[in-house]
Amino acid sequence: MKVAIGIDIGTTAARGIGVDEAGRVIAAAASPYPLLAPMPQWTEQDPARWWQATQVVLAEVVRRVGEQRGSVAGIGLTGQMHGSVFLDASGKVIRPALLWNDQRTSRQSGWITERVGRDRLIKIAGNPALTGFQAPKVIWLRDEEPASYRRVAHVLLPKDYVRYQLTGELATDASDAAGTLFLDLRTRNWSTEICEALEVDVSWLPRVCESPEQTGTVRPGVADELGLAPGVTVAAGGGDNAAAAIGTGIVREGMASSSIGTSGVLFAHTSSPVIDAAGRVHAFCHAVPAAYALLGVTLSAGGSLRWWRDVTGHDYPSLVADAKEIAPGSEGLLFLPYLTGERTPHADPDARGVFFGLTARHTLAHMTRALMEGVLFSLRQALDTIRELGVHPASIRVTGGGSASDLWRQLQADIYQVAVQRLTVDEGAAYGAALLGHVTGRTFHDVDEATTLVRPLPETDEPEPEAAAIYEDLYAVYRGLYPKTAEDMHRLSALATR
Repeated sequence: MKVAIGIDIGTTAARGIGVDEAGRVIAAAASPYPLLAPMPQWTEQDPARWWQATQVVLAEVVRRVGEQRGSVAGIGLTGQMHGSVFLDASGKVIRPALLWNDQRTSRQSGWITERVGRDRLIKIAGNPALTGFQAPKVIWLRDEEPASYRRVAHVLLPKDYVRYQLTGELATDASDAAGTLFLDLRTRNWSTEICEALEVDVSWLPRVCESPEQTGTVRPGVADELGLAPGVTVAAGGGDNAAAAIGTGIVREGMASSSIGTSGVLFAHTSSPVIDAAGRVHAFCHAVPAAYALLGVTLSAGGSLRWWRDVTGHDYPSLVADAKEIAPGSEGLLFLPYLTGERTPHADPDARGVFFGLTARHTLAHMTRALMEGVLFSLRQALDTIRELGVHPASIRVTGGGSASDLWRQLQADIYQVAVQRLTVDEGAAYGAALLGHVTGRTFHDVDEATTLVRPLPETDEPEPEAAAIYEDLYAVYRGLYPKTAEDMHRLSALATR
């Protein structure tokens, strides 16, 4: 029995799964690591902890696969996007990696915009300069830690550091590279124009491959330690959102997914680059060779509910059960989920969370439901922007922690005003990475063949007309709140750092 392993280098843990040639998950393991916050709005991790966790996870998955008499055909990698791993000429990590949700680079983002020009940057890279992306992090290192900057010989994304340890190869894939701001979206390779404008040595960047392409094999010593046979191939893999799209079968026009994890993501497949000149949604390369995607991102989706759980001291089941008893619209209460700034459509690291419309009638349950509704209103703004660009998903496949909740799913159907569908296997990015591992391991000819294993459940959650009408009216109010309060949000953000 052929098995492929998918490894996901997440924000809080490394997760690995073994997927057999029939698409069944036959083994799974996870290993956590800490998130570092040395300053307000800074997030970092030690890349060594990613590799340590990966070794634990791989060894456990390989052991469980062996117990079921499976042989590992290939490994696929995925992980958190945008992070910056800085290596010296000997391959040693210079400093902790700056992560996707690190907000320290506002000044550097502005400098990049001035150097390249906002319109030109969006035309080449498909995106404006945002604090989360890799390029501003490189410039921050130059500005703030020049001694470390002088040592840089390689700049890698998180999953690609694990690849380097696993295979000795310096490589990435087009979907993850598209989130660096160094990639030319159309050529699917590094932009010499951007690199020259920013005075960044393009040789620091790894070679760019397509997601199912082989990027070496597991090093013999590592294979021995993990119990792998010699010569197991490693696929280029993909950024977490693109890999999750493979795992949910979003591989053709008219298909989109909605993921509610720590962040929330709307992902729509496009067969050619569709770029929003205003930079409200991301244009990225897909993990499907030669294909593309539009992404809208809410930074604090499930993260908002986690914050609320921690603040209230209640667990998720009780919070959601009580929220389910509240009528749609939470009696006129709205929530802006900007707890860590916001990405789509505002691209504002200083945006702040808000409960708006509180009255003496509102209870904790009202506030929980309003919070969940607010997360979906934010993602609805992303969906509306995608629709404005001429991409109209006929239905949406739901994934992430939100897909397991009846309330989260129904809210998505009612607020998006489109049917939403679950999958028989919901393992997210790790599942997509495993399918890519199967392709590079030659279990399947290509991504299209591999994704025939992705099967939706027959049941769908349909919009409820009465609730959808209520949400449409509330959504109009929601959209007006940020423009009216943004200036004061920025003033509060500045005061908080005094």
